[in-house]
Amino acid sequence: MFTGNGIKIFTGTSHPELAEVVTRRLGVTLGKAEVTKSGVGESQVRIIESVREDDVYIINTGCGEINTALMEVCIMIHACKIASAKRITAVLPLFPYARQDKKDKSRAPITAKLVANMLQKSGCDHVITMDLHASQIQGFFDVPVDKWLYAEPSSIQYIRTTFDLSEIVIVSPDAGGAKRATSMADRLGVDFALFHKERKKANEVSRMVLVGHVKDKIAVLVDDMADTCGTLCLAAQHLSEAGASKVYAMVTHGILSGNALKNVEQSALEKLIVTNTLPQAENVEKCAKIEVIDIGNVLAEVIRRSHYGESVSKLFDEVPY
Repeated sequence: MFTGNGIKIFTGTSHPELAEVVTRRLGVTLGKAEVTKSGVGESQVRIIESVREDDVYIINTGCGEINTALMEVCIMIHACKIASAKRITAVLPLFPYARQDKKDKSRAPITAKLVANMLQKSGCDHVITMDLHASQIQGFFDVPVDKWLYAEPSSIQYIRTTFDLSEIVIVSPDAGGAKRATSMADRLGVDFALFHKERKKANEVSRMVLVGHVKDKIAVLVDDMADTCGTLCLAAQHLSEAGASKVYAMVTHGILSGNALKNVEQSALEKLIVTNTLPQAENVEKCAKIEVIDIGNVLAEVIRRSHYGESVSKLFDEVPY
């Protein structure tokens, strides 16, 4: 039985709702901390309760004012470190700057590596995140990183309970997501298809070619994140034209920036299913096609297992109850 002894969970300002879900699931109270901004925009943190020799978890996600969220995590880690916390874990459902993971042009920074350095220099001992945009980000750290597809079991459970598997085809919107999509298709025992896309520039797709058969099938697009939703909406259009009876999309991180909600509303998508790694209440109110899967129980179980030194590999395949 989880007693909560020796564990403290704190949150920044980016997603306090998720932290409440996690603490409620674990049966512990959220740690007391003041996180504010000064007149000149500096983040100010004060940890109100003792963390001496405690196992500390700091939950903040990479959304909204992303730079503020990142600085809050680093400052909270540092505050707990110099207050003699035994171990400090950064819980970042969406890893900040995850898409800046390589030098894709001359003089481009590898910002994800910089973020990894910042977290470690602040005093972080462990990182928990979900569906990293690129797996090599794990290699930027010299501390343990738990990042595997914790959202995949939740997505598979949703598909099993919502659809007739004989009618389903899993579709990757690009070649880069083929591994994710084939993994889901194999575990569900269904067909797989993918799109080959050519970009004129970032966030602008010029041409998409479907590889696979979707005629008279329910096509489920799967991806790690949805930003402007241009790719997903274009893919949904192509799938409808290719004869798919219905088109759904499932993504882990629903960033939904710019005209994303308008694009989704006007698209051929029946629904866009996202997880709550980012706040989604406002998006659900504005767009009837958005549906949210709660992954708070998964994060809570990862924290519980981490605290007691148990393996988390079971969560690669199962949804905790």
